[in-house]
Amino acid sequence: MNDRTNTIFGWILFAGIIALGLSIASGLYFHADDPERPETMAYSVEVAETGGGEAEVPIANLLAAGDAAAGEKVFAKCTACHSINSGGPNGIGPNLYGVLGSAIGGHAPGFAYSSALKEVGGTWDYDAMNAWLENPKAFAPGTKMSFAGLGNPQDRANVMLYMLQNGGGPPLPEPVEIEEETAIEGETDGTGEGPGATEGAAPDTVEAAGAMGDEQPVPSQGGGAAEN
Repeated sequence: MNDRTNTIFGWILFAGIIALGLSIASGLYFHADDPERPETMAYSVEVAETGGGEAEVPIANLLAAGDAAAGEKVFAKCTACHSINSGGPNGIGPNLYGVLGSAIGGHAPGFAYSSALKEVGGTWDYDAMNAWLENPKAFAPGTKMSFAGLGNPQDRANVMLYMLQNGGGPPLPEPVEIEEETAIEGETDGTGEGPGATEGAAPDTVEAAGAMGDEQPVPSQGGGAAEN
């Protein structure tokens, strides 16, 4: 009985040694413990590049579609620092009555504008005011203006229309016509679509007529904030 038991344990031990040897051999052969990247990949996956998001709408178009009343509500964020009524006082920021079209950094007499803003130069046209309202610190690095800006471009347009109502300003710019792409590059016509015959589909009368020359007959149908 002991001999039989010893024989069984012996075979088990022998099988374990064989399995361990095969594991070591396969690891060496297939580089199981080597994390290096193989020289040649089995296959590669190509990822199509996408656009950078929706195209920005010109400020002229946003102004044309804007609403001064909505701008007044957005401007409520600015009233802690600015007044906008005629003859209103300067506060932390200058009075903004009639600011559109005025000199940048010189609109309100007696207000201590930062040198960063005065060095920008020019006038408060719609493009300049749009850039300022979006990000004051980017428009005039070093400005004392602490407001982070208005990220929504329509909000900026609405605020400018509200400013325009309070003291006037330059004429609104003409809206820009935006051409819409009618086809996507690389996209093919579906069955029976497009100006010519498509393989696998019989052309209809319109397609057949479009494929003919001008002299060929066409078959009958029987078939918050501002400057600081």
